[in-house]
Amino acid sequence: MSDPARLRDSTEILLPADAIEGLREDLERRFTLTIRREDCRVRIIGSPVEIKSASDFLARNGISVA
Repeated sequence: MSDPARLRDSTEILLPADAIEGLREDLERRFTLTIRREDCRVRIIGSPVEIKSASDFLARNGISVA
């Protein structure tokens, strides 16, 4: 059986709310994602393939996704 935490790690990214400021439109245009603002953070949800690509995109734009 799959570990729920591992599956969640491959299907979402959690960042401070202002981390994707200026990049949200590009993320939504380039990738099939759901982006939700939750209090002081943003949750980016997508398939493992989309999350990997979005993570690479964010890293290229100076945003650490660890």
